[in-house]
Amino acid sequence: MSLFKARDWWSTALGEKEEFDQGCLCVADVDNSGSGQDKITVGSYMGYLRIFNPHPVKPGDGMQAEDLLLEVQLRDPILQVEVGKFVSGTELLHLAVLHCRKLCVYAVSGTVGNVEHGNQYHVKLMYEHNLQRTACNMTYGPFGGVKGRDLICIQSMDGMLMLFEQESYAFGRFLPGFLLPGPLTYSSRTDSFITVSSCQQVESYKYQVLAFATDADERQETEQQKLSSGKRLVMDWVLNIGEQALDICVVSFNQTSSVFVLGERNFFCLKDNGQIRFMKKLDCSPSCFLPYCSVSEGTINTLVGNHNNMLHVYQDVTLKWATQLPHIPVAVKVGNLQDLKGVIVTLSDSGHLQCSYLGTDPSLFQAPKVESREINYEELDREMKELQKIIKESTKTQGTSVLHIITLQSRLAVQKTKLSICVQPPLALTHDQFIFDDIESCRSKAVALSVFLKGNCPPAELEGNAVASYSTPTDLNPEGIPRVAQCKFRLPLRLICFPAQPSKTANHKLTIDTNKPPVSLVNLFPDFADQSNEDQVNVLGFQFLTGSRITLLASKTSQRYRIQSEQLEDLWLITKELTFRLEEHFKKENSKDFTCTFSGSVPLQEYFELIDCHFELRLNAEKFEELLSERAIQFRAIERRLLTRFKDKTPAPLQHLDTLLEGTYRQIIALADAAEENQANMFQAFTKLKSATQLVIMLISLWQKLSTDQVAILEATFLPLMQDTQELGWEESVDAAISHLLRTCLSKSSKEQALTLTTQLSIPKDTSRLKKHITLLCDRLAKGGRLCLSTDTNIQQTMVMPGKILLHVLHSKCVHIFKLKRMYL
Repeated sequence: MSLFKARDWWSTALGEKEEFDQGCLCVADVDNSGSGQDKITVGSYMGYLRIFNPHPVKPGDGMQAEDLLLEVQLRDPILQVEVGKFVSGTELLHLAVLHCRKLCVYAVSGTVGNVEHGNQYHVKLMYEHNLQRTACNMTYGPFGGVKGRDLICIQSMDGMLMLFEQESYAFGRFLPGFLLPGPLTYSSRTDSFITVSSCQQVESYKYQVLAFATDADERQETEQQKLSSGKRLVMDWVLNIGEQALDICVVSFNQTSSVFVLGERNFFCLKDNGQIRFMKKLDCSPSCFLPYCSVSEGTINTLVGNHNNMLHVYQDVTLKWATQLPHIPVAVKVGNLQDLKGVIVTLSDSGHLQCSYLGTDPSLFQAPKVESREINYEELDREMKELQKIIKESTKTQGTSVLHIITLQSRLAVQKTKLSICVQPPLALTHDQFIFDDIESCRSKAVALSVFLKGNCPPAELEGNAVASYSTPTDLNPEGIPRVAQCKFRLPLRLICFPAQPSKTANHKLTIDTNKPPVSLVNLFPDFADQSNEDQVNVLGFQFLTGSRITLLASKTSQRYRIQSEQLEDLWLITKELTFRLEEHFKKENSKDFTCTFSGSVPLQEYFELIDCHFELRLNAEKFEELLSERAIQFRAIERRLLTRFKDKTPAPLQHLDTLLEGTYRQIIALADAAEENQANMFQAFTKLKSATQLVIMLISLWQKLSTDQVAILEATFLPLMQDTQELGWEESVDAAISHLLRTCLSKSSKEQALTLTTQLSIPKDTSRLKKHITLLCDRLAKGGRLCLSTDTNIQQTMVMPGKILLHVLHSKCVHIFKLKRMYL
């Protein structure tokens, strides 16, 4: 931000809901007053032409009625206004106004008034040219070295340069390789037209080359014209600047001329032969610029406006001044107004016109006096308590992260060691990869990283995976033999939740039975319980960072524990943590016969609701993809038709194709936003589904007292995918896996074993078959069925090599040491 604001000398707002752009501002003595004072000419896209002569009584005054010399509404939108010697037989200045299909040249004059209203100004149409092609912009100058008059060159939207010798049309030429129009200017020193093409190239064309090139009306060259090189339009020079250009300007000073080009990220200064004199990288996105000669300093300065409401003054590449504007300028000029030289005139796209100067007197803000009132201390105390309560709650619910220290130890010397750590989303890591130099034997390397929650739902797993890849050098292979070691580590529960008040009511409840006396929850969860609170011996409350609450109760008389929550998927992590801590507790007491059981009913109906929710989002994603494909095809078809119309020599009416193109574009953007939102919802639904699936697997294993191998088969059946995609989704994968179990180890007869399964997986029409198979799986397990793998399955053997590598994972007062076996990749 600038220390000093631009000092407002005069300003006004033009019209209502009018739009302005780069070529809508011109500062010159348009009425040929001869006093040396410039007038401000502004044209708008609504067709209004205004001429101002500011005369503020004191700096900062707004517009007075006499400041507006002329206001007239023309029939067509005004694209650009310029002042020059455009009428033959005289060297007086005239006003050229460019419309979409017309070029008009006016004479501006005033008559002395005899009353208090002052002088009267009017415009007189000198001549006009009806254009055969839609205009984009124009430039003017003494083309061909003529004296005492200015010619006009108009660039059309389809790449044609139309040249007018004042009242007469001279000729037209098409630019080679044209796609989209760019800024255009004229260099009188080299008698060249300079533009920036859509190929991000600055291109220069000599006026003489344009004059003797093939006429634009004969675009199909004959063989004789192709052989005659003198009639072909060729560039004088070309320079690739690597970005699109916003504006271009030529400044002559001290017998030399420079070409200034304003890009999207830089502005360039070129010599008149196309060589780069210098370039400056801009810190902010520019909106307009104006190079001008500084006679007092003998240099060329450049005014650059940007989208941060700033105006920078550069001397070559050095920033000399920065000032703040009240608007984003789209056009900037410098003029002499009321004997004040060097007034900066800026125009915004909404019509804010301001004349300012660069001053060093900062505007000082004085705070208004505040009315005194009596202080209500009771109300202040009440407000303070409420704010402290809000701060306390926000401190509790803010995201936490856990610091981990991972140590690699090796008995042998290893090299090219790379450590990769992975956690289940929505958990995230500050660093997930580490590369080490050679590790000597019996040495260790330690790294530190943090794990945090990044999402609006709790994760389905509080486990991470660390993989170390390395090479062990040998005498025969100095480069080393590649090997890999990996381990899993648990993350603390405090990473995703914090203590909260228990809830008495809940929609979902689970009861876990044990064969041992109940354990105090204070001893099981010392990191969540308050040792001084006796009520927490049998009840604890947990609240996830995402907002869900879970209550854990321990029976005083029986050997049971109850977990309850409003959402089924939220029960999983607390239930798993409870069983894990119970096993660890009795393991410390050398009790080897501890078991947990579940005697209730498996909540399949609630589980099926989560399946339906996830499947519905998958169907929505498929619909969005189809709609996006249809709209993209429609958009490309409209583009082709519009391009054909624009390139046509005699273009036909657009027939609202531009409106249809804009409507289709908005539909594509809306569909893309909806598809992105649906993708985020589908990720959350899949995470909740995995949590509920893990809970169902645990309940089935406790219910049927499944072995570790059987639980592994069940997990492989219900959790075959780490990520859910449209090509291969969870529903069809699980359905195929359950169907295989029902056909093999859980089959009732040989007839079921003879059934063949489909080998190609695709998204189903609904989830009725999947839910039927899950229910059938539970029924057959309840009737004595057992999970096992086929005995004829080819099991791959893993070659284990001698030697071990150790990984230490430390977090939150817990240390896990994993012993890893080295093996071939």
